[in-house]
Amino acid sequence: METPNEDIGKKKEDSGKTNPKSALSVNPGVADAPAISPYIRDQRKTLTRKEISVAELAEGILSGNRTHLSKAITLVESNLEVHNDKAQAILELVMPKVGNSIRIGITGVPGVGKSTFIESFGSYLLEQNHKLAVLAIDPSSQRTKGSILGDKTRMEILSKSENAFIRPSPSSGSLGGVARKTRESMYLCEAAGFDTIIIETVGVGQSETQVHSMVDFFLLLMLAGAGDELQGIKRGIMEMADLIAINKADGQNEPFAMRARVEYESALHLFPAPESKWTPRATTCSGIGGKGIDEIWKLILDYISTTKTNGYYAKNRENQTRMWFDETLREVVLEQFFMRPGKKESILESEKKLMAGQSTLLKEIKHLMDK
Repeated sequence: METPNEDIGKKKEDSGKTNPKSALSVNPGVADAPAISPYIRDQRKTLTRKEISVAELAEGILSGNRTHLSKAITLVESNLEVHNDKAQAILELVMPKVGNSIRIGITGVPGVGKSTFIESFGSYLLEQNHKLAVLAIDPSSQRTKGSILGDKTRMEILSKSENAFIRPSPSSGSLGGVARKTRESMYLCEAAGFDTIIIETVGVGQSETQVHSMVDFFLLLMLAGAGDELQGIKRGIMEMADLIAINKADGQNEPFAMRARVEYESALHLFPAPESKWTPRATTCSGIGGKGIDEIWKLILDYISTTKTNGYYAKNRENQTRMWFDETLREVVLEQFFMRPGKKESILESEKKLMAGQSTLLKEIKHLMDK
């Protein structure tokens, strides 16, 4: 005999069965689809990411593979020792193909229109069948150490071209407007077949001169009416410029730009003649309208021809390599100094003595060096 509870359970079970004769019948449901496709799940289990070897990366760079070029620059910019070792091995393999480009440094105060100018100037070079690489240095935050790296989005035409390569890089606290590994990145771009390299600096003012030690031609962009006309009589970044271009020389601003050009040319004559035997000049241009872009390129070619003829071109590159060696050597020696066992404790001890007025600065530094 069935109990009441069993009878109720049986009725519920019978009600769940399909009864085609009943209008209230319930069809069996369909199982939910899996969140991840079984095919993709199986692929993830079997697929392993293949690591590209140093030889493959170097071969890809020499054949113009932009993906391999980007990967190699990432290795160059990394702070990991294993990545640095791979980057140096790649550079060693591609070095025979380095040096066959025109290196142009472009700097200027923030807001001068460097990215817009490079977009217009680069488009002109692409029309002349050149291959262009742009290394844009973006300032890094002193607080978060991060960078926006938005230069690529502001160069829409160049970023879509197969003959142009844009690589934004953080300055990572490096002074002089360029990143520590900009020179190595430039070598990789040359090895990849780019015949014109543009280095766009951070744009911080008079101290931004380090880019001059790694390029053939130094272009300084200026603005008319920005209060910088008297800066022409100062030594520094303007003294290093091979060409000063007053940008945004269009519309109502054009007469002011023309007047500024005359003032800058007068100021340039106050500087001693450069070793290159090239007479620095001033001109006007417009990054938006493209005005004066062709003239600037002609002046750059004239400069290259002049310096190659008088021997300064090759001599300058040799001096730049020597300076690069000295700077890198100092960085490595300084790094090794701080990595010595017990050095951190010794430095803290010297700092406490200085703050307490128990010693002098030079005495403590000499004490640390003697250790």
